[in-house]
Amino acid sequence: MRSRNIRNITIISDLILFNAAFAFAYVVRYVWQWFLPVEEQFFEPYGRYLSQQIAFNGLMIFTFIQGRVWRRRRGEFWIDEVSRIGFATATAVTLLMAVTYFFLSEAPFSRLMLFWILLFVVLFLGLARLVRRWVLSVLYGRGTAVDRVLVLGSGETGRGLIRTLLARPDLGFKAIGYLHDGSQENNIGLGRIPHLGTFDDLPRILQETPNLYTVFIAVPGEMYQQTMQLLSTCQEHGIPAQVVPDLLQLSLNRVEFNNMAGIPMLGVREVGMTRWQRILKRTLDLVLITIAGIPGLLLTGIIAIAIKLDSPGPVFYAADRVGRGGKPFPMYKFRSMVVDADKQKKELEALNEADGPIFKIKDDPRLTRVGKFLRRSSLDELPQLLNVLLGQMSLVGPRPPLQEEVDQYKPWHLQRLAVIGGMTGLWQVSGRSDLTFDELCLLDIYYIENWSLAMDIRILLQTIPHSVFGRGAY
Repeated sequence: MRSRNIRNITIISDLILFNAAFAFAYVVRYVWQWFLPVEEQFFEPYGRYLSQQIAFNGLMIFTFIQGRVWRRRRGEFWIDEVSRIGFATATAVTLLMAVTYFFLSEAPFSRLMLFWILLFVVLFLGLARLVRRWVLSVLYGRGTAVDRVLVLGSGETGRGLIRTLLARPDLGFKAIGYLHDGSQENNIGLGRIPHLGTFDDLPRILQETPNLYTVFIAVPGEMYQQTMQLLSTCQEHGIPAQVVPDLLQLSLNRVEFNNMAGIPMLGVREVGMTRWQRILKRTLDLVLITIAGIPGLLLTGIIAIAIKLDSPGPVFYAADRVGRGGKPFPMYKFRSMVVDADKQKKELEALNEADGPIFKIKDDPRLTRVGKFLRRSSLDELPQLLNVLLGQMSLVGPRPPLQEEVDQYKPWHLQRLAVIGGMTGLWQVSGRSDLTFDELCLLDIYYIENWSLAMDIRILLQTIPHSVFGRGAY
């Protein structure tokens, strides 16, 4: 299923729903007679409305095309989509009144009928859009029905694009790989997205790659001539290309536009959250901890007994982690390994299965029997609620790193330390230990730049099934 197929299915289903809404409006007005009874002399059979129904279909098609309702806008909010549907439908209903008056004077006219038509079209199509979003999210989550894209550029602009594609699978894009400009500076890793070569390899890649939906050109602004050359190459091969603007090599969410006495001013926000955003986020943390307090204490007691019965040693484990701005703090967890696990780490470095500075082993021999279960279910992190209560962590945020990991960071990795760490985050609901280190950083930076209260709530809700089924956890 490609974008064109999705659009065609949407148009066909909309046409069906136009007529279903029209018919249902007639039933509500003349059969059920909601709100205003119909006197016998004003009753109209459905057949007399057929000419208006045909005209309504034509007008709806016209207003939907003019309003670009059927143009797919990836990442658009549902309410915005419904608003465009409502405006186009209201326009069609208004035009129907004029058409009835001037050209269908013999046809019946009911203002209440027109109201029901407007209401039911918006309702039916709004619900249909929700169903479409759900179906596509399931398909995208399975890696099917996605559109294959190629990314040109691996600098800051390219990384910004990649982290959006990683964090927003609902956009329906799958990056098959990336090309860089050939310089050592921009030849960086982008997680598991394969490096396919340099810009000089673009003609070959376009010729060898089937079903390529589009090419994203995300290169520095000073490379104008090369950008035009890349666009020309894509055009020659019949592949659509889109240029990602390099606005000071920053995410648009970090750019502020102001007006000073008619003079446009452009400013740059620091990476991180505003004071009010931090207050709002802290309030959410405290409210949820208060609600989960008693069940959390009961569960803590049960886990503590299980750990004590399973292996000798303390119940809790504290490790120094790096918080916001590089400030260290002790992060608490349930002990899931044998007591001398830290001493054995050096001997097991050859078994490390994670890339970058992270140390992960899928079947870590240091794990206890209870510890394996705690790791799979993420219950070993339950004591971090104390860190949240102390303000050292949040329920949602980047994974707090070890100092030895931070020492190996590249400069762009440090952006993930702009906010306090979290018990869960985009990294948790997007693959956890299955992610590469670069992917983890890209997701964390996307979270910081695009934070909202709704995003935190969505991540918390998505964390539940990921923890229950232990997806990507070890």
